[in-house]
Amino acid sequence: METAYETKKQSPAKAAPKVKRRKTGTFRRDGIKLLLMAIPFVLLAFAFHYVPLFGWIYAFFDYRPGIPLSQAEFTGLATFRAMLSDPEMLRVLTNTLALSFLAILTAPLPLILAILVSEVKVEWFKRLVQTTSTLPNYISWIIVFSLAFSMLSSEGALNQILMNLGIINEPLNILGNSDRVWSVQTMLLVWKTVGWSAIIYLAAIVSIDSEQYDAAKVDGAGRFRSIWHITIPSIMPTFLVLLLLSISNLLSAGFEQYLVFTNVMVADRIEVLDLYVYRLGLVLRDYPYSTAVGIFKSVISVLLLFMVNGLSKRIRGESII
Repeated sequence: METAYETKKQSPAKAAPKVKRRKTGTFRRDGIKLLLMAIPFVLLAFAFHYVPLFGWIYAFFDYRPGIPLSQAEFTGLATFRAMLSDPEMLRVLTNTLALSFLAILTAPLPLILAILVSEVKVEWFKRLVQTTSTLPNYISWIIVFSLAFSMLSSEGALNQILMNLGIINEPLNILGNSDRVWSVQTMLLVWKTVGWSAIIYLAAIVSIDSEQYDAAKVDGAGRFRSIWHITIPSIMPTFLVLLLLSISNLLSAGFEQYLVFTNVMVADRIEVLDLYVYRLGLVLRDYPYSTAVGIFKSVISVLLLFMVNGLSKRIRGESII
C-alpha cells in the first residue's frame, strides 16, 4: 500500500508559471521613442540656457548698438576692472546679499507651516489652509504690487483705517520708506512663497513611517514629543538640501518683485544684481558692462554651488549634484 508521500513523489511535478519577458528589441524601441520625445525639451533648454553664453563675447569689446561687432575695439579685461572699481557695484551687491540673507533667515517658516498643517485632523480645514497658503504663489508680482499699493500706500486701506481709529495722525509711507524696504519686501516674499515651499515638506512628512508615531504613542509620547523626535529629524535632510541650494543662489535675489516695487525713494536700496544688469543693458544700453556683470554673477554662482556641494558631502555624507 503506497503512502501519501510516495504517491506525491511519483506524481509529475507541476510546471512553474512562465514569466513573460519583453524582448531586447522592444526595450530599445521604447528607449528611442522616449529619446525622441525628450529632444524638443533638450533643444529648448539648449536654446535658452547655452546659446546666450555666446553673447559673453560682448564683455571683451567696446560694442555700441548700430555697429558690427567686428568693427568694435577689443578691450580685453578692461570692463571687468572697471566693474570691480565701480562704487555702484558695491551698493548693488550689498542689496542683493542683504535680501538673500533675509530670505534664508525665513527658510524655517515653510517647515513650520508644513508641520502645523500635518497635525490638523479636520480635513476640510487642512485643505482650506493648504489652498489659501499656496494660492499667492500663482499670483504675478504685478497683481501683488497692485494689492500692496491699495493696502499700504499713503491713501491705502491700512492708513485710512489707522487714521479713522485715531492711532496715527499722518499716513505711513510704507512702500516709500527706504529704511524699511528690505523687511517689507521680505514679508511680501514670504507671504507669496511660504505655502508653495511647504508642499515639499508636506511630501516628506507623508513619507514618514506611521509605525514610528504608533510606537511613540505606546511609549507615552505626546504630539509635541512626536514632532520633536520623529517629524523634525525625518524632514531635516530635505531642509538642509533646500537651505544649501538657497545659499548657492545668494546672487539670485530675484527680479520681477524688485522691478515692480521700485520707486524714486527706495531705488538705491532695492536695486539687486539682476535689476542692475537689466538697467545697464536694456535702459542705458551699455552692453559690455552689463554682460561683464552677468558673467561675474554666473561665475560666482557656480563657485558657490560647488562649495555648497562639498559642504553637503561633509554634513550629509552625499552630494547634491
